[in-house]
Amino acid sequence: MTSVPANPMTHTPRTYDSVHMGRSSIDLYSNDVGAKFPDIGSFAAYVGGSPTNISVGGRRLGLNTALLTALGMDPVGDFILQFLEREGVVTRFIPRKPKHRTSAVVLGIEPPDKFPLVYYRQGCADIELTIDDVLAAPVTDCRMFQFAGTNLCLDPSRSATLFAAECARAAGAEVALDLDFRPDQWHDPRAFGVTVRCALRLADIVMGTEDEIRAAVLSDVGQVQRSDSISDTRVRGDVDAAVKVLLGLGPRALLQKRGEHGARVHLRRPDGCLETIEAPGYPVEIANVLGAGDAFAAGFLYGHLQGWGWRKAARLGNACGAIVVTRHGCANFMPTLAEVLAFVEARGGLD
Repeated sequence: MTSVPANPMTHTPRTYDSVHMGRSSIDLYSNDVGAKFPDIGSFAAYVGGSPTNISVGGRRLGLNTALLTALGMDPVGDFILQFLEREGVVTRFIPRKPKHRTSAVVLGIEPPDKFPLVYYRQGCADIELTIDDVLAAPVTDCRMFQFAGTNLCLDPSRSATLFAAECARAAGAEVALDLDFRPDQWHDPRAFGVTVRCALRLADIVMGTEDEIRAAVLSDVGQVQRSDSISDTRVRGDVDAAVKVLLGLGPRALLQKRGEHGARVHLRRPDGCLETIEAPGYPVEIANVLGAGDAFAAGFLYGHLQGWGWRKAARLGNACGAIVVTRHGCANFMPTLAEVLAFVEARGGLD
């Protein structure tokens, strides 16, 4: 069976390979790996936020990336901005919001499967992104526009993000949506599903974990299993059925992130049939899973924008994710292209 082409974009010259829109934060990671949250003695300060992480990951791989987030007029915003500028991510479209503070996240690390995290996003700056901020950004001058599901939890960010996706698509860019389901950012888990399903008409590529894919079709709040840790929240349901629903709403590809098992690329073919491509992962010893999905997205988008096939691009994403799970944080630990190519060469390559 012949796969759907990975990159049917027109070759109109664009200034930016990718523009990423959404949350940014200072991430405080526990230095006491294995300690329960109340027993943590100190934290390391990094930069985080899903689209921010992806912009840094793409830049380290060699893409010309720009970030559209918002920062407060505070030292935390200065911290994030200085890091991004050192990395070479284009920051001149990032507005400062004087009446709002930059977001923060505090994270514990209890491998192999417990990574509690707490968000401090009440009235945060990046939720205040507006349509005017989008009009000042190069969303029509990029090959790929990427945004996250968390952008959609509140206005004005929600309407600004949808407007940005409309503008980018109308200008001929591809649009990628990372589902980025953070249950505590929504007043009701069902609201995430309703909102994301409305946004799918604007997305060419969707990326998410199995739980996020199921949450995107969630209509019954009873399907959510909560725990004290946001990262332990689970959503029940048939993931294959959810994939069919989501692809039926407009995207041509849905990338199912499966951790150590790699990824599946689900494609909506021109004849209406669905096709699934398996992209095996790279087994490693896990130190911290937080940020692995963003590393995957950066690697996949890099390969996709090079015109690679779906499987090879997803395999590069898997390799980036595998590298990051062996490290302490997110954006600060994204691999360079040389690092990831050396990693895969030692493990049989990308084929």
